[in-house]
Formats: sequence, structure tokens, C-alpha cells
Amino acid sequence: MTIRLLPTSTAGSLPKPSWLAEPEKLWSPWKSEGDELVEAKQDALRVSLQEQIRAGIDIVSDGEQTRQHFVTTFIENLDGVDFEQRKTVKIRNRYEASVPTVVGAVRRTKPVFVEDATFLRAQTHQPIKWALPGPMTMIDTLYDNHYKSREKLAWEFAKILNQEAKELEAAGVDIIQFDEPAFNVFFDDVNDWGIATLERAIEGLKCETAVHICYGYGIKANNDWKKTLGSEWRQYEQAFPKLQQSKIDIVSLECQNSKVPMDLIELIRGKKVMVGAIDVSTNTIEAPEDVAYTLRKALQFVDADKLYPSTNCGMTPLSRQVARGKLEALSAGAQMVRDELTAK
Repeated sequence: MTIRLLPTSTAGSLPKPSWLAEPEKLWSPWKSEGDELVEAKQDALRVSLQEQIRAGIDIVSDGEQTRQHFVTTFIENLDGVDFEQRKTVKIRNRYEASVPTVVGAVRRTKPVFVEDATFLRAQTHQPIKWALPGPMTMIDTLYDNHYKSREKLAWEFAKILNQEAKELEAAGVDIIQFDEPAFNVFFDDVNDWGIATLERAIEGLKCETAVHICYGYGIKANNDWKKTLGSEWRQYEQAFPKLQQSKIDIVSLECQNSKVPMDLIELIRGKKVMVGAIDVSTNTIEAPEDVAYTLRKALQFVDADKLYPSTNCGMTPLSRQVARGKLEALSAGAQMVRDELTAK
């Protein structure tokens, strides 16, 4: 996979068209079903891809158009989880949600996203990044009535994720990203077994691998939580030293409009870094100069050939117009810094 200097990408989801699902809403139900829904999802994939390409995004994704939620859609396709039997749990110690229950051994009996990835691969020659939920974030989005051990369930999910990841790689995916917002909350678990289960999920992969650790979508519960974190957000300090020693190729983090001290990137020196240079918690579209400023700051702690400009998190809760403007700003800001670097 050959990509240019400072290749841009998104961290995760992009807004869905209004004919597919209700816009600007998490867990939005589909507006059609059966064959019609399959076709609508494929149309949305095409549209999302074209919007990324037109905005100048280098490493494209599916924009998560075929899934209702970045975690639960994967879990829905596994055995051992009952979506009718629901419990209310606190997600990442932040907000309550009604979640499905693990009632037996979890197993993957069929591919989940492989067909979608094959479809996307056929539409473009650009590098593709595909996001999967990480093991720790998966267990945080369930009520476990079977294993009764967060660690045991995480290891089971890691094996399942590895099966899916290998098939996604075979379908032509260039980078497989694991979303682990839970890494910013459960620090002891992260270091005891969280990073180890993540390495189990990437075992045997030849494509590049990434872990995305963010402060969440721009929803009220997350924004309220951020207000409690003080003048510096140093959560990354807990996981980065061990991640730096891990086999993960790329670490994705939140920077734009956040209180994350940029020098924490020094802790993952040697890794490629997806720097979040777009704030997804506001409708304000960044000026390219703001994006460039964030990237220049990051370049103090990561080599230019390892810097991947990106968004802070997924953009499902935003309007398509705002998301489009933000992608264009990301692309333009990256180009400004690219020009500066190549002029030296």
C-alpha cells in the first residue's frame, strides 16, 4: 500500500443519508427492510465513498453506512447474545443504556462485514480502512450472564474479531482499526489484559492494524464527562507505554479542541499516529489553518512519514453538510502542512 505523505482518513462513522435512516441520531432504525434495505445500504456506501473522495480523503472507509452502531451491529451477528433479554448498564461509567445479554458461549458462525468490504473494494482503488469494535469496548456494551468475567469474555471476543479481521484482509482491506474508547476509562484492565486481547485480535494479520482511542461521539453524556476531566486530559498516559511495546501499527487519538497534552504522543514514538484534527462534538467547521496548526504541533512528537491526519471520532450525529465541510477542512489543512514539508 503506497500512500502519500500525511494521508488523511476518518476515525469512524459518517452521517447516513435520510433515505437510509433518521439522520443525526445514534442507533437510528432503518427506513426499509429486506432486499430494499440491502440496496439502500449499498447506495449509501457509494455516496459515502464519493463524498470522501471529493473531499480529498486518502484512506477511505465504509463510513459505517451498513451498521446501526459501531459495536452492537457486530454483536448482533454472533451466537450467544440475546437481544430480547436486555439489561440497563452504565457504559464506560458514563451513561446508562439498555443492552443485550450474553446467555451462552459467544461464537461467530458467519462473516459480519466481509460482504460490505468486498463491495467497497470493488468501488475504489484507494486504500481502505475498516473499523471493528475492540474486545474491551465490546464487553462494556453488554450484560454478561454467562462468563461472569470481563477478561474471559474479552478473550473470546478477541478470537472472534481475529476471524473477521482475517477475512476482511482477504477481501482487500488495507488497514483494520479496532475502536477502544474503553481504553480511556478502565486503566488497570487495559494494562492487565486489554492490550493483550487486542494483540490476539490482530494475530497473523499482514495488513496494517490500528487502535482508535477517543473521548466519544459529540453527545451530551460524553461532553458532560469531558467537563469533569480538568484542565489536562492525561488518560492516554495510562495505555500508551504498553501500546508502544505492542504489535499495533497505528494509534489513533483525539487532539482538536481537546485538552490532551500533545507531548503524550512522545510515549508512542515509533508508531504511526492518526491525529484527530477535526472536532466531532461541534457543528462549527474548522478552518484549514486550525487543522494545520494541530498537525504542526503533532509533528514535534511524531515523524512526518508516520502522521495520519484524521477526525477525532465518528460523525454519525452530525449533518451531512457539516461532515462534508469538516472533511474538506481536514484535507485542505493537511495539504497546507504537506506543502510546507515538501518545500523544505
